[in-house]
Amino acid sequence: MATVKQLDDITECPICTEVYTDPRVLPCVHTYCLKCIKAWSDKQPGDELACPLCKKVCTLPSNGVEDLPKNFFVTNFLQMKKLSSAKSKTSGCEACSGAEGTKVKVATVYCVVCQQKLCRACKEEHKKFKVTRQHKIVEFGRDALSLKLPLSRCEKHTDKYLEIYCFDCKLGICMMCYINAHNKHKCSDVNEIAAEFQERMTIDVDKITAGVDKCREMTTRIEKEKSDFIEKVTKAGLEVTEKAEQLKQMIDVHKEKLMSELSSMKRKRMKEIESLHEKIKRQLLSMESYKKDVDEVRQKGTACDIAKAASDLQDRADELLKFDVTERTLDDLGHADVTFSSSNFVTDNANKTLGKLRFSSSKTGKIKVLNFCIF
Repeated sequence: MATVKQLDDITECPICTEVYTDPRVLPCVHTYCLKCIKAWSDKQPGDELACPLCKKVCTLPSNGVEDLPKNFFVTNFLQMKKLSSAKSKTSGCEACSGAEGTKVKVATVYCVVCQQKLCRACKEEHKKFKVTRQHKIVEFGRDALSLKLPLSRCEKHTDKYLEIYCFDCKLGICMMCYINAHNKHKCSDVNEIAAEFQERMTIDVDKITAGVDKCREMTTRIEKEKSDFIEKVTKAGLEVTEKAEQLKQMIDVHKEKLMSELSSMKRKRMKEIESLHEKIKRQLLSMESYKKDVDEVRQKGTACDIAKAASDLQDRADELLKFDVTERTLDDLGHADVTFSSSNFVTDNANKTLGKLRFSSSKTGKIKVLNFCIF
């Protein structure tokens, strides 16, 4: 059963953070208002568009963003949210209020099949007719939150439901679409293949869950390397300062040279670490977002919704589970060490060195030694 908070999360556009208007879905399964994705992209048909959230690139269809598919799953949730609101309890009956000279009656229930708000009288009439007596009727308010989403209707034939799945086109279609354009394709009853797609989604989610654990383990590794490196840099800086105090007359020039090089080492190393850290965090965010989206599809989606999303979700899961490049980059980063060896000389001779900074990296196996002195 969906909560009001869950409905708010599902029905709010990530760009404008308001309730969706004309929700459109990208191949990565992220959804946005049509107006928002239009404002985000100035791309032309055939151009590549990067998703604002996960940066996954897709090619725009022939009519640009206008041709992006509608997200009927979200549209149905919007209807559910509307039915659960207090405002719905005061709206007029959609069956009898349009008749001329009739008094507007307050709707008290909603027919899920007809998608109509009905007053009590029309509700009773609904139950009398053989065609409508089996329709699902719910009260406004919290009852609406427990609704299973209704079947999606065909965009081309609005009076028909999407009851068939075309394997060739990877689309949910109605019977008229099948007759007109898909009768030579491999098709099946969408309800029969829904269980198979759900099982595949479950397997993908299990893999993503393992991937999340792997991302977290890599995050721990990179954070430890960051902490260790900062600690060693700090220690070297303290040793530099201590030695510089002993050589008061030469402190300014010597200390500035050493600390400058140390800072340069730190900047370079931290840039490498932070860059890889951000990359892993983005992958983790995408995986967690994927889990959330798939859970919602599995739990609340109709068979058609599941069938329509299955292929894209599986492709996205396969993409998210490609760790080889990130792991190779993490291994290439290696482990770095910084130490400072002070000089045994305490003299007024400015040509004597203050000490040596030593930088070593397991990435290259090389050691860089820096001597500093005043001339």
